[in-house]
Amino acid sequence: MIYPKSLSDSINYLKKLPGIGEKSAERMALSIIDMDEDTVKELANALNNCKLNLKKCSICGSLTENEVCEICQLSEDNYRNKNLICVLEDYKSVFAFEKSGKFDGVYHVLGGLISPMNGIGPDDINLSSLIKRVNDLDNPEIIVALKSTIEGEATTLYIKKIFEGKSVKISRLSYGIPMGMDIDYLDELTLLNALSDRKEIS
Repeated sequence: MIYPKSLSDSINYLKKLPGIGEKSAERMALSIIDMDEDTVKELANALNNCKLNLKKCSICGSLTENEVCEICQLSEDNYRNKNLICVLEDYKSVFAFEKSGKFDGVYHVLGGLISPMNGIGPDDINLSSLIKRVNDLDNPEIIVALKSTIEGEATTLYIKKIFEGKSVKISRLSYGIPMGMDIDYLDELTLLNALSDRKEIS
Protein backbone atom coordinates (compact mmCIF):
# COMPACT_ATOMS: atom_id res chain seq x y z
CA MET A 1 0.00 0.00 0.00
CA ILE A 2 1.23 3.49 -0.84
CA TYR A 3 0.68 5.87 2.08
CA PRO A 4 0.86 9.68 1.99
CA LYS A 5 4.41 10.63 3.03
CA SER A 6 3.50 12.06 6.44
CA LEU A 7 1.51 8.92 7.29
CA SER A 8 4.28 6.67 5.97
CA ASP A 9 6.86 8.50 8.09
CA SER A 10 4.69 8.10 11.20
CA ILE A 11 4.21 4.38 10.56
CA ASN A 12 7.93 3.85 10.03
CA TYR A 13 8.79 5.53 13.34
CA LEU A 14 6.11 3.62 15.24
CA LYS A 15 7.50 0.36 13.82
CA LYS A 16 10.74 1.09 15.69
CA LEU A 17 8.90 0.38 18.96
CA PRO A 18 9.37 -3.19 20.27
CA GLY A 19 6.60 -5.59 19.29
CA ILE A 20 5.05 -3.18 16.79
CA GLY A 21 4.73 -4.49 13.23
CA GLU A 22 3.37 -2.89 10.07
CA LYS A 23 -0.32 -3.46 10.86
CA SER A 24 -0.07 -2.30 14.48
CA ALA A 25 1.92 0.77 13.45
CA GLU A 26 -0.67 1.59 10.81
CA ARG A 27 -3.53 1.32 13.32
CA MET A 28 -1.69 3.50 15.82
CA ALA A 29 -0.84 6.16 13.24
CA LEU A 30 -4.43 6.28 11.96
CA SER A 31 -5.74 6.51 15.54
CA ILE A 32 -3.46 9.47 16.19
CA ILE A 33 -4.74 11.17 13.03
CA ASP A 34 -8.31 10.75 14.35
CA MET A 35 -7.41 12.54 17.60
CA ASP A 36 -8.09 16.25 17.92
CA GLU A 37 -5.13 18.56 17.39
CA ASP A 38 -4.72 19.47 21.09
CA THR A 39 -4.53 15.80 22.11
CA VAL A 40 -1.88 15.11 19.48
CA LYS A 41 0.15 18.07 20.73
CA GLU A 42 -0.17 16.83 24.32
CA LEU A 43 0.98 13.36 23.25
CA ALA A 44 3.97 14.81 21.43
CA ASN A 45 4.82 17.00 24.43
CA ALA A 46 4.56 14.06 26.83
CA LEU A 47 6.96 12.00 24.72
CA ASN A 48 9.33 14.93 24.34
CA ASN A 49 9.28 15.58 28.10
CA CYS A 50 10.19 11.93 28.75
CA LYS A 51 13.23 12.27 26.55
CA LEU A 52 14.28 15.63 27.96
CA ASN A 53 13.55 15.14 31.66
CA LEU A 54 14.26 11.49 32.48
CA LYS A 55 17.77 10.49 33.53
CA LYS A 56 19.51 7.77 35.51
CA CYS A 57 19.41 7.89 39.30
CA SER A 58 22.89 8.67 40.61
CA ILE A 59 22.59 5.85 43.15
CA CYS A 60 20.76 2.92 41.54
CA GLY A 61 20.70 3.73 37.82
CA SER A 62 16.91 3.60 37.45
CA LEU A 63 14.88 6.32 35.72
CA THR A 64 14.11 9.55 37.54
CA GLU A 65 13.46 13.21 36.88
CA ASN A 66 15.69 14.14 39.83
CA GLU A 67 19.27 13.43 40.85
CA VAL A 68 18.07 10.60 43.12
CA CYS A 69 14.99 8.46 42.41
CA GLU A 70 12.05 8.22 44.82
CA ILE A 71 12.93 4.66 45.91
CA CYS A 72 16.51 5.55 46.83
CA GLN A 73 15.25 8.65 48.65
CA LEU A 74 12.81 6.50 50.63
CA SER A 75 15.68 4.19 51.61
CA GLU A 76 17.69 7.17 52.84
CA ASP A 77 14.68 8.10 55.00
CA ASN A 78 14.49 4.48 56.28
CA TYR A 79 11.19 3.72 54.54
CA ARG A 80 12.87 1.08 52.35
CA ASN A 81 15.43 -1.57 53.32
CA LYS A 82 18.69 -0.33 51.83
CA ASN A 83 20.45 -3.56 52.91
CA LEU A 84 18.35 -5.59 50.46
CA ILE A 85 19.47 -4.81 46.90
CA CYS A 86 17.77 -6.36 43.89
CA VAL A 87 20.14 -6.34 40.90
CA LEU A 88 18.41 -5.94 37.54
CA GLU A 89 19.46 -5.66 33.93
CA ASP A 90 17.41 -2.56 33.10
CA TYR A 91 14.96 -0.05 34.55
CA LYS A 92 11.95 -1.77 32.93
CA SER A 93 12.38 -4.57 35.46
CA VAL A 94 12.23 -2.05 38.32
CA PHE A 95 8.71 -1.10 37.24
CA ALA A 96 7.72 -4.79 37.12
CA PHE A 97 8.82 -5.30 40.74
CA GLU A 98 7.19 -2.09 41.92
CA LYS A 99 3.85 -3.06 40.39
CA SER A 100 3.81 -6.09 42.69
CA GLY A 101 3.90 -3.75 45.70
CA LYS A 102 5.56 -6.44 47.83
CA PHE A 103 9.28 -5.66 47.60
CA ASP A 104 10.53 -3.29 50.31
CA GLY A 105 14.20 -3.25 49.35
CA VAL A 106 16.05 -1.16 46.79
CA TYR A 107 17.32 -1.76 43.26
CA HIS A 108 20.51 -1.60 41.28
CA VAL A 109 20.26 -1.35 37.50
CA LEU A 110 23.26 -2.71 35.61
CA GLY A 111 22.30 -1.25 32.24
CA GLY A 112 23.29 -4.44 30.45
CA LEU A 113 24.86 -7.87 30.94
CA ILE A 114 28.37 -9.22 30.54
CA SER A 115 28.66 -10.56 27.00
CA PRO A 116 32.20 -11.25 25.70
CA MET A 117 30.73 -12.24 22.31
CA ASN A 118 29.37 -8.70 21.97
CA GLY A 119 32.41 -7.03 23.48
CA ILE A 120 30.63 -6.15 26.75
CA GLY A 121 32.79 -6.68 29.81
CA PRO A 122 32.36 -5.96 33.55
CA ASP A 123 33.63 -2.39 33.11
CA ASP A 124 30.92 -1.68 30.53
CA ILE A 125 28.01 -2.16 32.94
CA ASN A 126 27.09 -0.50 36.24
CA LEU A 127 29.05 -2.78 38.59
CA SER A 128 31.52 -0.40 40.23
CA SER A 129 28.75 1.59 41.93
CA LEU A 130 27.16 -1.68 43.15
CA ILE A 131 30.44 -2.62 44.83
CA LYS A 132 30.62 0.78 46.51
CA ARG A 133 27.00 0.57 47.71
CA VAL A 134 27.44 -2.91 49.17
CA ASN A 135 30.74 -2.06 50.88
CA ASP A 136 29.00 0.78 52.73
CA LEU A 137 26.29 -1.52 54.19
CA ASP A 138 26.02 -3.83 57.20
CA ASN A 139 25.00 -7.45 56.45
CA PRO A 140 23.63 -6.73 52.97
CA GLU A 141 21.79 -9.19 50.73
CA ILE A 142 21.99 -9.02 46.96
CA ILE A 143 19.12 -10.58 45.03
CA VAL A 144 20.30 -11.28 41.48
CA ALA A 145 17.22 -10.97 39.26
CA LEU A 146 18.68 -11.51 35.79
CA LYS A 147 17.28 -13.59 32.96
CA SER A 148 18.46 -17.18 32.57
CA THR A 149 20.65 -16.76 29.51
CA ILE A 150 24.39 -17.22 28.97
CA GLU A 151 24.86 -13.48 29.53
CA GLY A 152 22.69 -13.50 32.65
CA GLU A 153 24.56 -16.47 34.10
CA ALA A 154 27.95 -14.93 33.32
CA THR A 155 26.94 -11.71 35.07
CA THR A 156 25.53 -13.60 38.06
CA LEU A 157 28.74 -15.61 38.50
CA TYR A 158 30.85 -12.46 38.19
CA ILE A 159 28.82 -10.73 40.91
CA LYS A 160 29.24 -13.79 43.14
CA LYS A 161 33.01 -13.75 42.53
CA ILE A 162 33.28 -10.04 43.39
CA PHE A 163 31.85 -10.56 46.87
CA GLU A 164 33.47 -13.90 47.72
CA GLY A 165 34.88 -13.91 51.22
CA LYS A 166 32.82 -10.90 52.27
CA SER A 167 29.80 -10.77 54.57
CA VAL A 168 27.37 -10.49 51.70
CA LYS A 169 24.47 -12.89 51.17
CA ILE A 170 23.81 -13.43 47.46
CA SER A 171 20.57 -15.03 46.31
CA ARG A 172 18.74 -15.38 43.03
CA LEU A 173 15.13 -15.65 41.95
CA SER A 174 13.73 -19.17 41.96
CA TYR A 175 13.65 -21.05 38.68
CA GLY A 176 9.90 -20.91 38.21
CA ILE A 177 10.80 -18.30 35.60
CA PRO A 178 10.98 -19.59 32.00
CA MET A 179 14.49 -19.73 30.54
CA GLY A 180 15.47 -16.50 28.84
CA MET A 181 12.33 -14.64 29.95
CA ASP A 182 12.75 -10.91 30.56
CA ILE A 183 11.72 -9.87 34.08
CA ASP A 184 9.41 -7.11 32.87
CA TYR A 185 7.27 -9.63 30.94
CA LEU A 186 6.45 -11.71 34.03
CA ASP A 187 3.03 -11.50 35.65
CA GLU A 188 2.95 -10.24 39.24
CA LEU A 189 2.17 -13.62 40.83
CA THR A 190 5.07 -15.41 39.10
CA LEU A 191 7.41 -12.59 40.06
CA LEU A 192 6.28 -12.64 43.70
CA ASN A 193 6.69 -16.42 43.93
CA ALA A 194 10.16 -16.21 42.39
CA LEU A 195 11.12 -13.47 44.84
CA SER A 196 9.78 -15.14 47.98
CA ASP A 197 11.31 -18.51 46.98
CA ARG A 198 14.72 -17.05 46.11
CA LYS A 199 17.73 -19.33 46.58
CA GLU A 200 21.12 -18.47 48.00
CA ILE A 201 23.86 -18.84 45.41
CA SER A 202 26.32 -21.43 46.64
